[in-house]
Amino acid sequence: MTIDQTARPSDETRSFDLTEQPWLPVLLADGAEALLSLREVFARAEEIRRLAGDVPTQDFALVRLLLAIAHDALDGPSDLDAWADLWAAGGTAFASVPEYLDRHRAGFDLLHPRTPFFQTAGLRTSNDEVFSLNRIIADVPNGDPFFTTRFPGADRITFAEAARWVVHAHAYDTSGIKTGVVGDPRAKNGKAYPQGVAWAGNLGGVLAEGRTLRETLLLNLIAADSRTGAAGPAAGVAAGASGAGDRPAWRRPPCGPGAAADDDLVSRPGGVRDLYTWQSRRLRLVSDDTGVYGVVLSYGDPLAQQDKQHVEPMTGWRRSQAQEKKLSRPLVYMPREHDPARAAWRGLAALIAPRGQDAGAGGDPPKTLCPGVVEWLARLSTEGVLPRGMLIRVRTYGAVYGTQQSVIDEITEDAVAMAVVLLGESGRALGWAAVDAVADAESAVTVLGDLATDLERASGGESESGRNTARDAGFGVLDGLFRIWLGAIREGDDPQQLRTAWQCIVRREVSRLGSELVARAGDAAWEGRVLTDAKGSVWLNTASADLWFRSRLKKKLPRAYDSDPAAVPGPGPGVDADSAPDLPKVPA
Repeated sequence: MTIDQTARPSDETRSFDLTEQPWLPVLLADGAEALLSLREVFARAEEIRRLAGDVPTQDFALVRLLLAIAHDALDGPSDLDAWADLWAAGGTAFASVPEYLDRHRAGFDLLHPRTPFFQTAGLRTSNDEVFSLNRIIADVPNGDPFFTTRFPGADRITFAEAARWVVHAHAYDTSGIKTGVVGDPRAKNGKAYPQGVAWAGNLGGVLAEGRTLRETLLLNLIAADSRTGAAGPAAGVAAGASGAGDRPAWRRPPCGPGAAADDDLVSRPGGVRDLYTWQSRRLRLVSDDTGVYGVVLSYGDPLAQQDKQHVEPMTGWRRSQAQEKKLSRPLVYMPREHDPARAAWRGLAALIAPRGQDAGAGGDPPKTLCPGVVEWLARLSTEGVLPRGMLIRVRTYGAVYGTQQSVIDEITEDAVAMAVVLLGESGRALGWAAVDAVADAESAVTVLGDLATDLERASGGESESGRNTARDAGFGVLDGLFRIWLGAIREGDDPQQLRTAWQCIVRREVSRLGSELVARAGDAAWEGRVLTDAKGSVWLNTASADLWFRSRLKKKLPRAYDSDPAAVPGPGPGVDADSAPDLPKVPA
């Protein structure tokens, strides 16, 4: 869809200064909402609970923008001592930001005629087409226009909202074929061919969240002497390094319509200031005096996903043998994306440093790396800079792309709170106990799903819908309970006692759900039928399915059965879990 452009904006007097104009939605500590400028956000950071953008991924992109400003204004922090001084400074931690914003005011003008914020001045297609704002607004529905306030699309938005979506586009824009722009040598026959999603779209975003925005920014403001990845040739690249190459977008020459020169890109990103403001797209907003009504959008600077763990601290990483083979390298790490079907607590293993044996055999590099920001929090805890009982909320963000990454199908956000001590060396055993507790929950819910499958088979059916429903119910019940259990862990707690207590909770809840499944089983399941496999024949009905369920649950949660039997419900009268025969294996 294109929009007729009656006149190309040429009035150089128009301005929308992001340092002064309100454009950042925030939730204040008292529960009120407000729209603030960049200057106000830093000045009132202690009063702000968090950002409250149009979609969760917008919050993630905007926090990274604020972090780039803070890193550059502070030129650091250089080390742990400098960071500790900022933490102790309270509301004056960002006192240098106003003067910094004054110096770089031109780079934050959304409508600047030569250096518009995060845009390319004069960007145009060969036919001077201007496209719908649907191309940069992530919550415009693709295909089915239901459950949206933007039906059938976005015709016009304010300058404030447009600024937020510009930041989001550089972080999460889709891939697919785009319209080529004049001056881009990559364009062929008026088309720009797929270059992949924007950088943050590759990540399983991880953000440490404090009680206020000030705490959130500082917790993610990693000092220059702290590494952000595993050991390796480039492991010394510092998150807050102030080298000449680590400059945010507004301190670089204006972007042209094509990608930056290869000799420039090969040495970048130079650090988080560069990365957090990476110009992955070339775009230009089209506006009049009352707002923005169109956009020109194409590809910008490419950025390969491989081996960026030394500079990108806000995602976990996984070793990729496929990429190692493809690139003929001995070791390649790729960003670890979030599974939208899994709550954040179920991915806790990605946030806790793995046990030593999780490294490969013979001292091989580990298969996964936890996010650099989590390693930073662990250092703060170990060094005693943060109180070990302090609760940290780890918030996760992700975008799920569909149809060859040309649309955003789903945006995910979740959070899990835990004491910072779980991330440090002194509390490593507690962290491992939490990871093991997740595995206990997974195992128990699998057993519950097996029960649902057995009851379905006993009645003569083969559907997996009952299994999926039972698993959803299991995780739904355990979700809140695990978050409460995890948030209550403190330094000095006994890891073994904690895990025993959790297994008792899981046994109680999953046993109850299993009893409800049995009670709802129909007459056909109570009557049962004979199943035959390579091991022989077995009679499967509701009673035997229940017996096998109790037996499996006891094997998966042994600590719960070794504890006080009065604390949790048992398998029921007349049922001896140890005497249950093995059931022919049910496919997962």
